[in-house]
Amino acid sequence: MLTSNLSSLCTFGMLLVFLTACSGAQRGPQTMSTKPAEDQTAPEIEEAFREVPESEGWRAEAPEPGEPMDLDVPLFEEGRLDNGMRVIVSRRPDLPLVSFSVAFLAGSASDPSGKGGLARLTYQLLLEGAGERDAMELADAFADLGTSPYTRLPFDGGLVGVSVLTRNANPALELLADMVRRPRLAEADFERQRSEQKANLTRLLAEPGYLSRVAIAKMVFGEDHPYGRLSHGTTDSLAALTLQDVQDFYDSHLIPTSAAFVATGDVDLDTAMEWAEAHFGDWRTEKERDPLTPAAPTPFERRRILLIERPGLQQTRVMLGGPALAVGDENEVPLRLASQVFGGMFGSRLNLNLREDKGFTYGAYSSAAPRRGVGLVSAGSAVETGVTGAALTEIFKELHGLRERPITDEELHAAREGFIRAIPGWFETVGALGQTGARLFWRDLPMNHYSRLVESLEAVTLEQIQDVAVRYFNPDTLQLVLVGDPEVVEEQVVDLDLGRLVSWEPGQPLPAAETD
Repeated sequence: MLTSNLSSLCTFGMLLVFLTACSGAQRGPQTMSTKPAEDQTAPEIEEAFREVPESEGWRAEAPEPGEPMDLDVPLFEEGRLDNGMRVIVSRRPDLPLVSFSVAFLAGSASDPSGKGGLARLTYQLLLEGAGERDAMELADAFADLGTSPYTRLPFDGGLVGVSVLTRNANPALELLADMVRRPRLAEADFERQRSEQKANLTRLLAEPGYLSRVAIAKMVFGEDHPYGRLSHGTTDSLAALTLQDVQDFYDSHLIPTSAAFVATGDVDLDTAMEWAEAHFGDWRTEKERDPLTPAAPTPFERRRILLIERPGLQQTRVMLGGPALAVGDENEVPLRLASQVFGGMFGSRLNLNLREDKGFTYGAYSSAAPRRGVGLVSAGSAVETGVTGAALTEIFKELHGLRERPITDEELHAAREGFIRAIPGWFETVGALGQTGARLFWRDLPMNHYSRLVESLEAVTLEQIQDVAVRYFNPDTLQLVLVGDPEVVEEQVVDLDLGRLVSWEPGQPLPAAETD
């Protein structure tokens, strides 16, 4: 009976839709109108919308913001094994989860000259089988524990890690120790991973954002500088790599004297030391390697604009960059706040101009990323092709504006509060907390670094932030890269007097700055 009634209702509904459509067809095309009915005037309708029941009067005013939550900065502790391996721990016992990783003082900046991509390839091969297990067996063993391992590779270091339920910590650690100490490094796995890295590189070379990062790194640091090349390598460097290169890199860099066991989550220092001793205590080597601290490049006047030609591109990728500061420099924190004011938050000068005022882009940014050696200060955006010249004019107006319109107390307050309130996001999972601990190791920072960072942020003065803003966001020495349609770029940019346009493609030698 129910099925029959539903069927009758559906038939009736379909008939009603059909008759309504026919009626509309007879009357001709209909359009929706926002005009009021003939017997009701627009003011009357507006008045009706303005009428709010007395009980809903509280809606007339926006609620006051609540008190900000207390900032809970994690505590890190450390120990050391007899073999030189460090142990870094941060306890968070609220969930039965633990993350652990083995971090090394060898990142993408440790790639030997001419062997770009080697560090990334080596770390990836750690996932491709260890001890008696091949790649599939290793993956299955981790899957049985409800997890999978991962690698991370910034410039100054690398790691291999895993997050698991606390009850699975020991079997997962056994697998992780095998990966670190007894990787198979098989020829077939090497060829497969190298092919995948080549394919990834091909994909990245089609992305304007990646192209701009490749170019600005080379312009600021130079092609032979460890920070002048990105971790994926080049087509030529990947083709030249051999399994022996991987073995040599592993033997030289992935050693206990340059390693740290990082454990976070439902674990304390004593337990972590027991785990580390059980799985890594007898890992010995006579080798030692000092951490890489690349030399600082010298800023130089911009005389050229590097153009990567992509005919038909609907947006122009704009990126400026220059040398910044190393971790621990007395001006590191003021510079990071200066970057926040210029382009590091939604209410920054650059974003409010290019996005909110002019509508040239979905967003503009700047950053001042510290590294063990001197990092990169950068700024840029992806703008609609037709406003390439206008956008560049506004970007440089904002750069000059840092001198002409000094940073205000209100801007410093907003930047400082935004930065401090974002810090908890660095530790929101046990895995993220573990990677934060690895950064302490890579950058040789004290265990109380994050507490001291908050104190440093609160102590920055207006004079400090203004001084570094003018010095490092210098419109004369920031190098400039454009990725876009060459006809449009040449038409709109040549007369801006920002430098001579020089075309360049990845894989080609970079034109020498002094010859421009």
